Amino acid sequence: MKIINLAQAPEHIPTIAAWHHAQWGYLNPGGTLETRIEKMQRYLKGAAIPAMYICVDGKQVVGTAALVESDMDSHPELSPWLASVYVNPDYRNRGVGAALVKRIVSEAKALGHSPLYLFTPDREKFYRDLGWQFIAHEPYRGSNATLMKIEI
Repeated sequence: MKIINLAQAPEHIPTIAAWHHAQWGYLNPGGTLETRIEKMQRYLKGAAIPAMYICVDGKQVVGTAALVESDMDSHPELSPWLASVYVNPDYRNRGVGAALVKRIVSEAKALGHSPLYLFTPDREKFYRDLGWQFIAHEPYRGSNATLMKIEI
């Protein structure tokens, strides 16, 4: 398995968009899979931010993570963000998610960004175990979210 920039393998966008839409579509009511596919084109422009990294096993995409300027419209003052961490269920608990998170942290550090932020509806312990610090629990788009940061 290896981690590459999505720009190197854009053919995976439909699969990734479907995963993300199924996992987090409730946070964007009215959003469609087609809209998500269109928005993912921003990751193909070669910019440092936004950028998405994917883990591939051969020709199969197995996980994602992104570095974005903003991921929570209720906190426009915070930037940049780790976002879209997703691992195919068949590859979970194998270190893929942790490797993707570490890659994004490394990319942010190389760009001179610290701290890095994230929000998670349900994976606070996973991120805490990777060194992330709790900031707050708060309601977000009809759900509950944990806001976290890491100093790098």
